[in-house]
Amino acid sequence: MAEAKKENPTTTEQEGPKLPQKRFFRQRAHVNIFNDVPLDYPINPDEEDWSKLYPTYFRPHADKHQAASDAKRPHSPSVDGPTVAPAKRGPAATAPVEDSLAKVEFADIGCGYGGLLVALAPLYPTTLMVGMEIRTKLVDYLQQRIEALRGFQRNLLAQPGTEWVDVNVKLAQEVAALSQPLAGTKESHDTGETERLVPGHYENIAAMRINCQKYLPNFFKKGQLSKMFVLFADPHFKRRKHKARIISQTMLAEYAYVMKTGGIIYMITDVEDLYNWSLSHLDDFPLFERIPNDEILVDPVTPFVINSTEEGKKVARNNGKKYLACYRRIEDPDSSEAV
Repeated sequence: MAEAKKENPTTTEQEGPKLPQKRFFRQRAHVNIFNDVPLDYPINPDEEDWSKLYPTYFRPHADKHQAASDAKRPHSPSVDGPTVAPAKRGPAATAPVEDSLAKVEFADIGCGYGGLLVALAPLYPTTLMVGMEIRTKLVDYLQQRIEALRGFQRNLLAQPGTEWVDVNVKLAQEVAALSQPLAGTKESHDTGETERLVPGHYENIAAMRINCQKYLPNFFKKGQLSKMFVLFADPHFKRRKHKARIISQTMLAEYAYVMKTGGIIYMITDVEDLYNWSLSHLDDFPLFERIPNDEILVDPVTPFVINSTEEGKKVARNNGKKYLACYRRIEDPDSSEAV
């Protein structure tokens, strides 16, 4: 009997781009961030090759010293047997020549399947955004999803008279959705535009595998980020696991370092205990101040934070509560920081 051909989620006999199927990329939600998982990370932010993720914004550059540079690039150790090759974050590229105007400004910590990034990409078409996730399958899914969306956009650009997305209408739809909880049990996610052109053509978003609680300052310079998102983070219910929560005094110090003065951190969860925990730590930290609710409501990012993530849609389907808080990075009164 002929063996049935196994379906490959990353290839297709049809020509053109194809969105990945989420069922091939499922992975358990909990990952021990204290384990020594083999990861690839730069010695400092200047060493990161962003051209792998944003080829439109960063130009690859042949460098005869690249091999020596790669040899010095550290890898986190593996405690279980031989070293495993670091996860790939994009197509192979040589050392980048960075455009002085191009830099990542938005970071989604624990981005999951990337619903927020895909939704925000047309709203901020010239702002580079990165989703940072420790789970390998989710990073693979999101990067394949982004590459497919870019492919669809390239094909649409070649077709005269293609309709463009109206970002104002898109924003209005998200605002209206705040008062309309999702009905039924079927998942309904914004997979991105495949039939209409969008500003930026999804060239401004990317995903990378990283343990943010260890290596965040290796990727971002001081004061680089203007927005950071911590959406529906792992609650780590057990008391002995609280040290692994993404909002803590230690992590807030690193967030304050990579965020510029005036930058905003968006935090939302459906777990009230985690919400109160996060508020207590953010309120006590001297470099963040809470943003009033009336100001949050007019922020164009807010409806996407509440509605666009896969986890947020699941909470809405189950008629659960969502707890949102936003904090602004303020100037350190004891330093010479620029506003």
